[in-house]
Amino acid sequence: MFKPLAASLVALTVLTACSGGPRVPVADGVGRLIGRVVPFMGDGPAQASRGASGNLCGVAGLEGQPIAPITSSTPGCGVAAPVQVTHVDGIKLSQPATLDCQTATALHTWVTQAMRPALGRNSSRVVGLRVPAHYVCRTRNHRPGARISEHGKGKAIDISAILLDDGEVITVSDDWSRLSRHSRALREMHRNACGIFGTTLGPGSDGMHENHFHYDTAQHRGGPYCR
Repeated sequence: MFKPLAASLVALTVLTACSGGPRVPVADGVGRLIGRVVPFMGDGPAQASRGASGNLCGVAGLEGQPIAPITSSTPGCGVAAPVQVTHVDGIKLSQPATLDCQTATALHTWVTQAMRPALGRNSSRVVGLRVPAHYVCRTRNHRPGARISEHGKGKAIDISAILLDDGEVITVSDDWSRLSRHSRALREMHRNACGIFGTTLGPGSDGMHENHFHYDTAQHRGGPYCR
């Protein structure tokens, strides 16, 4: 049984590489073929369940799963080895965030070493983070002709709010003001993101981030860029 299967896999690899049709990753094609020949090895629900991990990118408490490489016809966009993050240190993201492992790991570090300490007693009450943006192929600040945003490389994530277990929502737009009792915590966690991320932007930085924190893992010649 296994010799014919092996021959089929080799043939599939050759056809995939030489075909003029849509480029399908060889691993994906092989997985589908194996799934048809040996169902329990396919990419059905059982495999998808095993793919989800609480040790994503080798980080305990980072939950989600690896996904297929992202390519784009737009130069500069795409992610070679993306992951889809659903939870960070037990906190659910409002939408699964597509990132590379470096950025996913930085997000986990920020949650555990900056956000939670800043919130103090409220730290254990955090149940969610509102994510308005993660991977998307676009230019910086949506400006025509500008460079590709770090969002287009899987290296950026935006955080606009923190959700507590009693339904209270701490938002960047409303609670950054010094009149809010959460202002000090928001400012502290944002300040301490500097260095965890290569770029840290928030209210007052450039007029484009008044209602959210922008974090990315871009490398800058002069060190972290924090505003």
